[in-house]
Order: sequence, then structure tokens, then C-alpha cells
Amino acid sequence: MTDPELVAFLSRVAPRLGLRAAGYRRVRGTVRKRLSRRLVALGFDLPAYMRYLETHPDEWQWLDRSCRITISRFGRDAPVFERLMTHVLPERAAAASAAGRAGLRVWSAGCASGEEAYATAIAFRARVAPLYPRLELDVLGTDLEPAVLARARRGGYPPGNLRELPDALRALAFERRSGELFVRPEYREGVAFALADLRGPAPPGPFDVILCRNAAFTYFAEPLQQHVTTALCTALRPGGVLVVGAGEVLPAGHPQLSAGAPCFYTRSALELAPPAP
Repeated sequence: MTDPELVAFLSRVAPRLGLRAAGYRRVRGTVRKRLSRRLVALGFDLPAYMRYLETHPDEWQWLDRSCRITISRFGRDAPVFERLMTHVLPERAAAASAAGRAGLRVWSAGCASGEEAYATAIAFRARVAPLYPRLELDVLGTDLEPAVLARARRGGYPPGNLRELPDALRALAFERRSGELFVRPEYREGVAFALADLRGPAPPGPFDVILCRNAAFTYFAEPLQQHVTTALCTALRPGGVLVVGAGEVLPAGHPQLSAGAPCFYTRSALELAPPAP
């Protein structure tokens, strides 16, 4: 299967799945490997597989799963993680403390194997908790793949997954066992994982920070992005912050979310009146 053949195939099937083919530009190799194995198993070439899709509706479910990209790393996109650690978490902690709330809630939406959820907890406990020792942290990581959630709950990672995490945090929060690095128990406290699809209902909010990076706003088509943005905004506490991936932007039409630094959007602290009919 050549790359042009894969591009043409994705352009045909992506709209049916609510996806945008252009979002797979950097990860087409992953999709090609999965699809190639499927074609071998079925004994098809791509044209035959397209005909198979037309007569076997259940196959679209397999194709949808094959287009899910679950790549993540600790501290991914260093400038974004640095701002989350040094600005967003301290500011949201200060607001929660001033409001008399007992804790701070973070949702890692599309958490893959849990790297982002744990990294957020590590950053909070290392940099923010000493300033607000009575403030509890709850981090919820959600994904629609049971296998990656199982890896997240295990909490062990190959060293390469931590190469972008600052050395001080790596030394502080991990212990080596059998060639892997495991999150220490004290940095796992308050971190939970659950099965959920970004295309479905959001978990009960409100959340002070929502991280939705390198998922919906890379791979989803615009109508589905609109749906997800509305759900994320609704789940955010007024004044809360939505963080997207490097190079991602929100679709237009969400006045309650205002852009700040690249990748960071703040929900208005005021409830906006609905537009006039």
C-alpha cells in the first residue's frame, strides 16, 4: 500500500467516521500498519476492502478503532507543559483556595496510557502543593481504549516516555523496577482513570482545568470538533482553563472561551446571555 493510496483511502472513509484525513499527516504510518495487517487477514487489496465496507457495516467499527492514535509522553510539548506547571495550576489553585474549595479538579480527556494525567499530578505536587498544602488534587484520565487504560493504571513506563519530562521531576516521582520507571505511590494519589469517548457525554464537572491535546482538534472533523468544544466548555468551571495541543486551535463560535497564550483557552467567569433570535 503506497502513501498516495492510503491518503486517497482516508479521504474517502474519514467523513463517514467524523474524522479529518489531514489530521493523520504525521501518523499515517501507524494507520498503514494496522490496515495492512487487516488486508492480509481478509485477503483483500484496498479496492476490495472498500467494497467489503459497503456490504459489511460492522467493519466500520474496526476501522474506527484502527484510526485511534494513542501516542503520548510525559511533558509532551515542553512550552505547553511548562506553562501548565508554572502558571495555570498555581493560578487555578489560588482561585480554588480563595473560593474556599477543598480541591482542584483536572480532566485529561483522551489520556492514552496516562502520561499526561500523571505528569499533571507530579507538577502539582512538586510545584503547587507546597503553597496550598490543604488543597486536594483530583485528576481524571479518560480514554475509549481499555488496553491503554490498563497500562495507565499500572503506572509503569519505558524510559523513553519520560525523555521530555524535566530531570528534577523524573528523579522525584519515579522509581525503577525491571527496566521500567514507575510512578511513585505518593504521586499517584488522586489520579483515577475511566472509560469514556470524547464523542459522548463529558464526565460530571465542573473541572478547573481540562487537557484535550492531540486528539479531538487534530483528528476530528469540524462538526464533531464543535460538539466536543461545547461539551468541554460546559464541563469547565467559570474561569477554568482548557488546554489543547501544540498547533491546535478551537473551531469558531464559542464566545465563552477566550484564547490566551497559544494552546490555552479560559472560560468566561460570567455566564453569557444567549444570542438574540
